[in-house]
Amino acid sequence: MKAPMKLEHSGLVIEEPPTEAMNLPELDTFGYKYKGKETKISFSCPEFTAICPFSDFPDFATITIDYVPNELCIELKSLKLYINAFRPVKIFHEHVVNRILEDFVRACDPVAVDIEGDFNIRGNIKTVIRVSYRQEK
Repeated sequence: MKAPMKLEHSGLVIEEPPTEAMNLPELDTFGYKYKGKETKISFSCPEFTAICPFSDFPDFATITIDYVPNELCIELKSLKLYINAFRPVKIFHEHVVNRILEDFVRACDPVAVDIEGDFNIRGNIKTVIRVSYRQEK
């Protein structure tokens, strides 16, 4: 297992756990019966929380996932358990959204997916992170 990512900022050492140490549950899937038909599915997770590695305070966000399934769809209960598993995790905004994208693509291999993390204002700064994935043709 890799060591935590260490950053130094204003004399503080900030540690973010390595990806494999986050203990996030697997995203479950079920078969999609309409392969080739472009169906757009959208999930909104308005109560997302994780921990800021700098301050140890919670970060709050709405995570939005828009995807077009290929052969598999994401099962909603597993998505809820997965999203809520971030609550005790120290992780930067940018890393949260990219980690969700990686896990989502690994779980269901969608035709396309867009994920947005719309984080609440903190210290007069609003952060919105957007990532996308498209299958190569």
